[in-house]
Amino acid sequence: MKRILVSFIVILLLHQAGAQDLTDALRYSYMTGQGGTARNQALGGAGVSLGGEFSSLFLNPAGLGHFKTGDIILTPFYRFNSNEGRYFANTATAQSSKLGLGTSGILLSDPRNRGKIKSLTVGIGFNRLADFNNAVNYSGTNKFTSYSEKFLEELINNHVMDPNSAAQDYPFGTSMAFNTFLIDTLLDNEGNLIGYQSLANPAFGLDQAMSVETSGGITEASVGVGINISEKLFLGGSIGVPILHYRRDAKYKETDEGNRISNFNYFTAQETLETKGTGINAKLGIIYQPMDKLRFGLAFHTPTFFQFTDDYNMTITTDLEGYAGPGELKQSSRDLNDGYMLRSKYNFSNPMRAMLGATYFFGIGPDMSQQKGFVTADVEYVNYGQAGFHDAQNSQAYKDYFKELKELIKDEYGSNVNLRLGSEFKFNTWMVRIGGAYYGNPYSYEDAHTLRLSGGFGYRNKGFFIDVSYSHAIQKDVTYPYILQDMPNHAALLNNMGQYIGVTFGFKYF
Repeated sequence: MKRILVSFIVILLLHQAGAQDLTDALRYSYMTGQGGTARNQALGGAGVSLGGEFSSLFLNPAGLGHFKTGDIILTPFYRFNSNEGRYFANTATAQSSKLGLGTSGILLSDPRNRGKIKSLTVGIGFNRLADFNNAVNYSGTNKFTSYSEKFLEELINNHVMDPNSAAQDYPFGTSMAFNTFLIDTLLDNEGNLIGYQSLANPAFGLDQAMSVETSGGITEASVGVGINISEKLFLGGSIGVPILHYRRDAKYKETDEGNRISNFNYFTAQETLETKGTGINAKLGIIYQPMDKLRFGLAFHTPTFFQFTDDYNMTITTDLEGYAGPGELKQSSRDLNDGYMLRSKYNFSNPMRAMLGATYFFGIGPDMSQQKGFVTADVEYVNYGQAGFHDAQNSQAYKDYFKELKELIKDEYGSNVNLRLGSEFKFNTWMVRIGGAYYGNPYSYEDAHTLRLSGGFGYRNKGFFIDVSYSHAIQKDVTYPYILQDMPNHAALLNNMGQYIGVTFGFKYF
């Protein structure tokens, strides 16, 4: 992150282009195994080479070819998140929870056994790819910079010398800061404008606090087909249509707690961002079974091509100790946009994914009832720097903005390898499972990762089955409350602990 701070200000200056930024690109690309049936979750999300599992529809559709009967499944889930934010040696916590419906659908199988084609299975279902329900808090005393300086930089770097322009042309934040006198003019002795100043002086120490609540997720509807060729080769493909809804409500506050700064008591900046969109992607896969005990799998996921609509609003409230009149001053983006939220439309594509997998079975024989279990492992490659935003409004401002943003994404994010491992032990009609996954660092210059540990059990008898899983995720990440061009930028260190309980109900029909 540190190497791109100077370049990042270019994006901040392109105020008319919109509110999309680097964090949006990562949010819609960094998938850390939140989907899948309870069985798949208990196995750490592994399954590229496993087959015979409904999650194959979304992981490697070739696995559908292992089915000989139809299945109907339903997966309710419960998720709980606990976040710790550390900022200037202070620690704050926040919690969130979510009850929802995960991977569910139907399989239509034709065990035709005609020549080399032993079966053909079609899968139709949906999967929860990402869950954005979360809450983050952090606070601390900053003696170096103020959030308000990002508004000051926007005016200075755009050479804004007309106060009317400062008051009207920057509805994503700076104009409200100017109209509420958080940012004010600097005049010479003759009353001529020579620049701007912020009334929040960090030299005396500013108590800064940020709280963010997010909701929504990405749910993908998919249809796919898997073919069994001679019980050795399995081929599959699917088309996915992910539907995204993301809402972010953030409140930032700076306070002169010790009343050390003249003409400044506090200010707040409240943001609301709601993003909705739909995309399309394809998945192709192959599984090769050279012997009964061994399978190898390969899958490719194309980039998902989304079209998004953003609705954004910022409200700034100031208390300047009577500098511009008694009490608070307040203005929002709606005041500069005929009462409406600021709307922008754009396209986005996340990276391609390539996956390799292997599965080894224990005790397997001519009769599947002799199977005692298996161990399965996946290796996934993804380059997060391939994510990109694209113009959807035939606007040169957007094209220039997204071109610059693309270069920053390539610089900020890199490629890595994600690992998933799982094992199942079978005891007649009961099964016990254990798994884990490691999702590596998506950044080029920062440090972040996600570790998931999981386990569960299952019961199968007379066409009915139920699977239960528990996953515990530990995630390390960083975030910045604001970015400045020529000043030190201080990150908040985030530690997230997430717990997931999933239950899959299903039955087979013929």
